[in-house]
Amino acid sequence: MPCSLPRSPLSAAETEIDTIIIGNGPSAMILSYILHGHVPFYSSEPPHPDPLLHAKLLNAPCLLRSDLDALTHHFAASRMSYATQALPVNVLLDTLLRPNGDTDDLGDVTNVRWEYHPHLKIPHRVLGDAPTPGGLWAVEDPARVSWDIQTLSYAGLLSLPGYTFADHFRKTKKAELAAFTRPSRRDLAEYLRAYPAEVGIEDVFYNGAKIAGIERTEDGFYIHSHGIRCKRLVLATGIFSHIIRPPPLLLPLTQLPGHCSSGAQLLVIGSGFTAADVIISTPPDQPILHIFRWDPDNRPSPLRSGHQQTYPEYAGVYRLMKRAAMSSIGATPQSKPRKLASTPFLKSRNWDQVYEGLPNCEVVDVSVHNGKGTVTLRLPDEKGTTIVRRVCGLAYTVGRRGSLDYLDPSLRAEVLDGAGELDNGMVTPRTLRNKVMEDLEVAPGVFVIGSLTGDSLIRYAYGGCVHVASTLMNRDQEQTSSGGSTPKRPAGTPTGGQDALLNGIDGHGRPSNDFCQSNDEANAMNGARNCPDLAGSSWIMRKWWNAFMNVFSSAS
Repeated sequence: MPCSLPRSPLSAAETEIDTIIIGNGPSAMILSYILHGHVPFYSSEPPHPDPLLHAKLLNAPCLLRSDLDALTHHFAASRMSYATQALPVNVLLDTLLRPNGDTDDLGDVTNVRWEYHPHLKIPHRVLGDAPTPGGLWAVEDPARVSWDIQTLSYAGLLSLPGYTFADHFRKTKKAELAAFTRPSRRDLAEYLRAYPAEVGIEDVFYNGAKIAGIERTEDGFYIHSHGIRCKRLVLATGIFSHIIRPPPLLLPLTQLPGHCSSGAQLLVIGSGFTAADVIISTPPDQPILHIFRWDPDNRPSPLRSGHQQTYPEYAGVYRLMKRAAMSSIGATPQSKPRKLASTPFLKSRNWDQVYEGLPNCEVVDVSVHNGKGTVTLRLPDEKGTTIVRRVCGLAYTVGRRGSLDYLDPSLRAEVLDGAGELDNGMVTPRTLRNKVMEDLEVAPGVFVIGSLTGDSLIRYAYGGCVHVASTLMNRDQEQTSSGGSTPKRPAGTPTGGQDALLNGIDGHGRPSNDFCQSNDEANAMNGARNCPDLAGSSWIMRKWWNAFMNVFSSAS
């Protein structure tokens, strides 16, 4: 069972740890799995469909290597359809895990195999405030979204190493998972809750830990809230932990219950997936007043990308919004709505009766009396027409943000130095993006993984975790061999220069610090090449020398 971390007292072994991971969501789980000694290797059977990537990895299959960026240099010119919005190191691991792309949801074909090398373990702890492993997936959604809402990603794209969602489905449901299944939030939360125990990493998970006051010390970091010291810090708290708060005008509406039987409407503000989730989660007879931005030419709703077959519920909400927007052009809100095309989702309730969409309107006044709310709205017409509606609650769903308030001000300033935009002190997908394009070590000894890098999908968490694990193991080897600390590589210069992590580097020079060997004896030399050496390159040298002497003895 994952542990609950007491405040005090703790033994010296418990309070002095090599690495602390803050956050107990999927990216923390992937990194912990690797730091437990599970090493990813390139599997060449079948060869990856990108012949150049295959050639680069064939004789150096260990993926815990310091030159991951070199492997991605050709991606922009490749005939393969590599994603261009995610960090290439994340795209690299994604294409190796699923070489056939999204057409192979369950990962029947993969170019990654995991080998267990216990001597490579890095002592670490995973501290997260969620009560069980899973991060935000383990807690009630503050927007009151139903646990039955389906995930955007297919199950195969949500799977973690060593125990896939299909494995969990088979174990718990006694059945095979169908391809292209979108699990519910509840099913995913149950999978993530079970994952650490299933792969044997639950010993380092401390859940329900309210972390605060992390400061830099001379030899690492100190976590005041729990009296723990560590050498390295990995931030995996994401960018979705806080819903953007309503403006002061709307705050009185947050005190309303959010459901009623008096015919009052639930006010939903937002044009994205969370707004749609709220609408889908409401009881079928709950009237809804939906205020949303409508600017399809310049800032289209993300719901527009939801295909009718893959995301019928999101496509349905988008149709409701589009119909409302079209009806508002030269028409009054009381005009008869256009008829909706018939789909199972749109047949699920009488939308003409329960849904009222008002694009681009403005809330100009709010009043709350005896648990009942009234809002005055200004329509975007030339006359500035105002209308009044009774509401029973507010779902303000215009976005989410992350927070680094568990770092003390000095350390937080270090992490954010040179970073991008902040939203009232909150972290957005763009805040650390420029920094992580140069190096995932955003301050000396401080690394970020998961959506803090700007890549929010679980499928794109692997690359950053492999990169950070490789850096930690390399640095641990360097400190062990030198007997002291090794200076941090200057920020912005991962192996190949300022933009190498994003763009890769030319050349195929042999990096230093080899460490892991494949279990395949025929590939022992090649498997170790390009990897940090914790097992000892001397073992490989002895193996080579013994083989040479045997041949020499036989010849004589």
